[in-house]
Amino acid sequence: MSRLEPSRWTRPIPLIGDPSAASERASDPAAWAFDPAERAAFYEIVGARRDIRRFRPDPVPEEVLRRVLEAAHAAPSVGHSQPWRFLVVRDGSLRDAAALMAEREKLAQADLLEEERARRLRDLSLEGIRAAPLGVVVCCDRRTPAAGVLGRATFPDADVWSCACAIQNLWLAARAEGLGMGWVTLFPPEELAALLGLPEGVVTLGWLCLGWPDERPPEPGLQRRGWSSRLPLEEVVLTDRWPGDEPAPPPSHLAAPPPPAVVAARDDADELLTVPSSLGVLDTVLDRILAVRPEGVDGGHLVLAACDHPVTRHSVSAYPVSVTRQILDATSAGTSQGAVAARAAGLGVLALDGGVLPPESVPRPPLPDGLEELVTRAVRTASRRGDLVEEDALTGEGAHALVEAGRAVGVWAAPRGLVVLGEAGIGNTTPAAALASALLDAPARETVGLGAGADSAMVGRKQRVVERALARLDGRRDPLEVLAVAGGAEFALLTGVVLGAAEHRGVVVLDGLATSVAALAAVRMSAGVAAHLVAGQRSRERGHALVLRSLGLEPLLDLRLRAGEGAGACLAAGMVLDGLRIRREMARTS
Repeated sequence: MSRLEPSRWTRPIPLIGDPSAASERASDPAAWAFDPAERAAFYEIVGARRDIRRFRPDPVPEEVLRRVLEAAHAAPSVGHSQPWRFLVVRDGSLRDAAALMAEREKLAQADLLEEERARRLRDLSLEGIRAAPLGVVVCCDRRTPAAGVLGRATFPDADVWSCACAIQNLWLAARAEGLGMGWVTLFPPEELAALLGLPEGVVTLGWLCLGWPDERPPEPGLQRRGWSSRLPLEEVVLTDRWPGDEPAPPPSHLAAPPPPAVVAARDDADELLTVPSSLGVLDTVLDRILAVRPEGVDGGHLVLAACDHPVTRHSVSAYPVSVTRQILDATSAGTSQGAVAARAAGLGVLALDGGVLPPESVPRPPLPDGLEELVTRAVRTASRRGDLVEEDALTGEGAHALVEAGRAVGVWAAPRGLVVLGEAGIGNTTPAAALASALLDAPARETVGLGAGADSAMVGRKQRVVERALARLDGRRDPLEVLAVAGGAEFALLTGVVLGAAEHRGVVVLDGLATSVAALAAVRMSAGVAAHLVAGQRSRERGHALVLRSLGLEPLLDLRLRAGEGAGACLAAGMVLDGLRIRREMARTS
């Protein structure tokens, strides 16, 4: 008698971390809230926070001080870096010296104001520095390089913001304890740092006066004194972008999956009998795919585009141009590396001839549903080709026709499974690098690589060609214009394939640099495309990592592949289809 698998397995509850299940969180999204009385108390504390200037001399018990400092230490910090240091000042002579600094600075600032506001500033009491039983100086230790802290490489001052969050926590906790706090920043920062003996790289955020208040103001002090009033909330809340005369960017006609679809994919994964993210990067990719296509994906097609490039006359390739024809013919015969990899992954093959000479020697199966005629007509429109140095790679009309033909291919392929990109074109790593440089505003030295079999002298020639193409672009960044000036037929076709697939809920698997820059051009045309992309691999090409980073994609494979033709993308597509099958067939929990 065979053992029957339970219809639902018991969900494993972790012994550490978050014990909740996605089903619980979905059933009541607000269940994490505190009860109404606790919430009301919190908002009352926020509303009652005041900047206190007058203090009683009574000491603050150590246990109370510790509680408010613990609250400050619980503040959020960028990269969990905890850059704050709480310097508690009890010494009367230090407080006197700090008060004198602040008074001097107050008078100096008053001299810069018109008379009425200057009088109000001079009336501002700073006696709290002397009178409060405690001074707390929140210091920010900035000696850790920004690049070494998650989140500071992009916002280097986020460590200072973290310390400001700590001050707010301390302030609210002090108010809840009945303490008063005043924040004084009328100090030359270098003088206050010297007074406290701070080392180089540690900065202060001013002086906090802390103690029992000798005033209980019903509203903020500066507001009460007529310095300013609180703005209505409606004046400080904006929607989507800053209002102004600048024209809004053109609306994207393609939206990423809505939040409910993204969350639904995660919720579904939470029911699997496995630990979260057990498949690592593949799980992230599967969540992305199922947000786009909740019903999942089966099979698909390798879409390979090929063309010749006049740029080869500048000796930028180690192989003769005739190789492009051989690859396209072998793909049509099902024997190229890409075609075999596609077959192994259970994919069909669509071979797009973007202009390859001489005429094919192997009969090529026509594209389905009228696509052959559409692509042929577009290639005829784009028959005038340039070398990037003296002439544009394509005319504007030709680039547009190829993008539209590719779009039709993408529309056809999207409902039929994964859309896996490949390319063939001797010499095309040079225009690929030019496109990457133009779209990323990066110098040629950062995008030009060895290609297939190049040496250092050839790399130098490639770099000079890319620099000439960039000079001819002269800073223009319109993606269609960039494709025309610095690209080639296969790039325009594949850009259209990406757009058409994404517009019809397709999932696009990228191969190397050439397919990825085509996808980047599509994203620049419509930002919502990015949600439909999967990075199959990271190739050896120098600019590929830069392009993937710009697309926000982490590759599934990093095998240092030199092959084009979509071989790496097909290997990754096989993994994706296997991962989707695992999701469908593995045990689920209740």
